[in-house]
Amino acid sequence: MAATAVRYLRSVGAATATGPGTPPEALPRPDLRAVRDDERLPVAPEEFRRVLGHFASGVTVVTARDADGPAGFACQSFASLSLDPPLVSFMVARTSTTWPRIARAGAFCVNILGAEQGALCRGFAVSGADKFAGAGYADAPATGSPLLDSVPAWIDCRVHAVHTGGDHLIVVGRVEALGAAEEGEPLLFHRGAFGRFTR
Repeated sequence: MAATAVRYLRSVGAATATGPGTPPEALPRPDLRAVRDDERLPVAPEEFRRVLGHFASGVTVVTARDADGPAGFACQSFASLSLDPPLVSFMVARTSTTWPRIARAGAFCVNILGAEQGALCRGFAVSGADKFAGAGYADAPATGSPLLDSVPAWIDCRVHAVHTGGDHLIVVGRVEALGAAEEGEPLLFHRGAFGRFTR
């Protein structure tokens, strides 16, 4: 294996050894970039948001606890990802002021909201406010993240991986514990408004 690596390095002209006390020469690094001039948006952001708003989603509040106390934000981009191992994911804007606190905590709880919890969701969607004012919660069993009162389901996770996705981050969590009530209708979000599921 080592001989193969040395042959490859020699074939591309890279140094394979240096003299005593001579630091190895660094290989050139690729240019890092976000979006090239020829990769500009093919559609206007407003149109993108309008069309994608036709996709109905559930609504969650992602919470964590760091040294400064509880933190959380409203999130509709939550999804299950893997059964084995049990993984979930959510997306968060790279400009989020809550995400750095979740990252520091290294853990989070996804609180899936019920049909009557629109006001709770609005409270967690406001930037700069005390989002936990009037919101009861307990400690999630595995991570101690805030588990909100009366949510129909919750998933307690540790941060497993974080990937970049344009102006958002894709956060993958490994499920440590979870639970759900036997009954309850979900809170849905569709075309900028809350709704409910009817059978």
